[in-house]
Amino acid sequence: MSFDRLPDESALFRICFVCTGNICRSPMAESIFRDIATRAGYDGVISVMSAGTGDWHVGERSDERTISALAQHGFDGTSHRARQFDPDWFDRLDLVVAFDRSHERILKAWASNPADRSKVHLLLSFDPEQQQLDVPDPYYSDAALFDSVLRMIHQASAALFRQIEPAVRRGVS
Repeated sequence: MSFDRLPDESALFRICFVCTGNICRSPMAESIFRDIATRAGYDGVISVMSAGTGDWHVGERSDERTISALAQHGFDGTSHRARQFDPDWFDRLDLVVAFDRSHERILKAWASNPADRSKVHLLLSFDPEQQQLDVPDPYYSDAALFDSVLRMIHQASAALFRQIEPAVRRGVS
């Protein structure tokens, strides 16, 4: 069984959310952003995936606290399986979203050219209401931080969608 799912190249816009192990923050964002895009009628038009910078959890489900926090907010994260980001994906992606500056540095180091480096952005940079750059890692914390992180990710994902939606809409029309 392989967990190296590639971006859907038939999609008009392809995005990958990348955290450390792909079991907490990035699967939250993948579920939330996919839901936002689907509700807006862009299912199949926007390809959404997630990955980690590390390989520690490849093939594993999301952390149970991630699944629980998602379920409490009406999202289903049960089918997710962790995978590691592959730098070869840059060619197939339009946007690579990092959750903190360490992910951003790693991803930019993996990018082989300026065009690929320009695809890497911090999630919170899309949310004008945020006062910080990094989404905290809830892994070593409690359910309350998972819920707080989910709310932060949801707000920033909605802001990101509002920024890309006009261009996607033009591409669909």
